[in-house]
Amino acid sequence: MTDATSYAAAASARLDRLWKRGREFLGTRTAVMGGAMSWVSERHLVSAISNAGGFGVLACGSMAPDQLAVEIAGTRALTDKPFGVNLINMHPALDQLIDVCREQRVGHVVVAGGLPSSATLRRIKDGGAKAMAFAPTLTAGRRLAKHGADALVIEGTEAGGHIGPVSTTVLAQEILPELREVPVFVAGGVGRGETILSYLELGAAGVQVGTRFVCATECVAHPNFKQAFIRASARDAQPSVQIDPRFPVIPVRALANEASKRFMEFQRDVIARVDSGVMSRDEGMLEIEHFWAGALRRAVIEGDVENGSLMAGQSVGLVTREQPVADILAELIAQAESALARRAMDEASLTGVGSLMAEPPVGAL
Repeated sequence: MTDATSYAAAASARLDRLWKRGREFLGTRTAVMGGAMSWVSERHLVSAISNAGGFGVLACGSMAPDQLAVEIAGTRALTDKPFGVNLINMHPALDQLIDVCREQRVGHVVVAGGLPSSATLRRIKDGGAKAMAFAPTLTAGRRLAKHGADALVIEGTEAGGHIGPVSTTVLAQEILPELREVPVFVAGGVGRGETILSYLELGAAGVQVGTRFVCATECVAHPNFKQAFIRASARDAQPSVQIDPRFPVIPVRALANEASKRFMEFQRDVIARVDSGVMSRDEGMLEIEHFWAGALRRAVIEGDVENGSLMAGQSVGLVTREQPVADILAELIAQAESALARRAMDEASLTGVGSLMAEPPVGAL
């Protein structure tokens, strides 16, 4: 083999070792999870991610148990590879949804939208599935692992949809070197292979990618929705703004559009009506919460990109064209492997000895 070929082969082997824990946990060729995006992460995109060697995750969202059962069966008809189901912790039928996952023999259940109770984790595991949860802090991550979570996801504020206040890079530095009890997957702003590599070397088992997959060929999102992503830059993905602390708004990151502007005006109008005594504070809060009802479907399915919600992470600036899922995954892997090979060649040129074959400790940068 030529030197370049040797470095490339060694880089591929090194990447396989770095995300070995994640691959084994998911049962996949790569440790790349698909982010669960409502109306987007349905059977076609999920099966395409799994078929390409990643790990697709169905977004249950507000589905009823019978709807989820149909969607799981539909996904299984399109792939024989592992995939998971994302459930919302606050869903009123959470226990029944977990039971559906058990009946449908789902191997991994991801609980989002809050910290699941130990009873919820136990119900998932008693059904034969591996339980995953989102950890916003190191303390919460350790508590979730102690209560039975088999793996964790840490997601930073760069992500699309509902977001927390801390960046992915800070969360990764806080949690990855310290929490080794269970595999940890990093999400939020992941859009290139070099970034995946950096988190793996810091101790991650794998990553979760959402925004990059919205413009996958297999994604059912409306062409208008995809074009909005392709045209957007990172700074266009903005968090929703809360006007008054008396009326809390859970921040959602989405592409700014006419609906975003109207939401600001709507909050001001509702607050004015509450202050004038026309409605109660509770009624006002409920109206504000209902503003976005159906807005994501309006954009994703109907293509109304001005009046709907364009939930997107800041990595949207890296989405430049529509591609098959397999090409997106191949591109991410090639970027990670190229970075490893370049590093080894640079070190070899300085020392005269190839160093890619050496195995640095996990967590070393």
